Amino acid sequence: MTEKLYYADSFMKTFTAAVLSCQESKTGYAVTLNRTAFYPEGGGQPFDTGTLGDARVTDVREKDGVIVHTCDKPFPVGETVTGSISWDRRFDHMQQHSGEHITSGVICARYHCDNVGFHLGKELVTIDFNADIPARDLPSIEAAVNRYIWEDHPIDIRFLSGEALEQAEYRSKKFIPGEVRLVAFPGADCCACCGTHVRTSGQVGLVKLLSCQKFREGVRIEMVCGRRALDYCSAVLEQNHKVSQLLSAKVMDTAAAVERMQKELYNLRGRIASLEEAAFQQKAEALSGKGDVLLLEEDMSPESLRKLCGAVGAVCGGRCAVFAGTDGGWKYAVGGGTEDLRPLAKALNAALQGRGGGKPDFIQGSAACTREDIEAFFGEKG
Repeated sequence: MTEKLYYADSFMKTFTAAVLSCQESKTGYAVTLNRTAFYPEGGGQPFDTGTLGDARVTDVREKDGVIVHTCDKPFPVGETVTGSISWDRRFDHMQQHSGEHITSGVICARYHCDNVGFHLGKELVTIDFNADIPARDLPSIEAAVNRYIWEDHPIDIRFLSGEALEQAEYRSKKFIPGEVRLVAFPGADCCACCGTHVRTSGQVGLVKLLSCQKFREGVRIEMVCGRRALDYCSAVLEQNHKVSQLLSAKVMDTAAAVERMQKELYNLRGRIASLEEAAFQQKAEALSGKGDVLLLEEDMSPESLRKLCGAVGAVCGGRCAVFAGTDGGWKYAVGGGTEDLRPLAKALNAALQGRGGGKPDFIQGSAACTREDIEAFFGEKG
């Protein structure tokens, strides 16, 4: 069994230990020590990284009470080594994990539900609850969580077993035999947990709840804590500053400015659609009764392409093929006539490096060819 120094002091950054074993593995060297401050992956929290002597520690796992450190260099058995934890990573994990405890405690008490899943990722923390928590409640939950954080409550960690454990009230996802490590945030949460945590709630700094989405029988909440929350808010503010400059609006007025722009855009699209429809009808009238028609146009939307093809195909008295784009990147639509157009689609795609298909009376797709290729193909097919 490996002595777990991080249980006694999550803020331990360096330590010394004796090497008990060292075996070469596919990913480096598997090293066990008589004691360690490196946290192994588990309980939703990632492993610590750092160094042992002059070797990098790239992975830490626990199996049957023994903690195995994956290192990029070997050690002689019996040697005393100094371990050093990558502190920024460790403290980030402590902030995220502690923030998750407080948030889960507040939510479980308020909605009488359970935390049924927790994952501490590189960017976000996700928590799953077996209750339907409305997304509109997130601001009030967030306010309660941060109020508790700023009150700077000391955290209580203890090991209980037997009758003392039976009498204790705590959250746990499963039955845990023997001695259980309880991490308590007095007034907010008490949970069976093996992870690393801050000493007082104030060290979490800030919790920001990002989303609440339906997940399985309940919801999944995304959140960030501490430095991640600061970085997130700073990035959002920077983006909003850029938006405010582009819109010539004050930072707090960007939403209203976007709404005005959306209304203007909606009106402009309506005017463009009307002008486009009139232009298509004018072009169709000029091609009335011309039989098979090939049109090569500037780039346009797929919807406009279909409208032009339909307008001309309805009056030309034959098949209408419309290609829009430039050499190497064309969109096409073909309609009208009396023949099944699906064989044409196969031949067109083969000859013009195209992709697409459709119904007997209408086909559409794209082609990576030149204008000359299109004209030559329809010259032969015409």
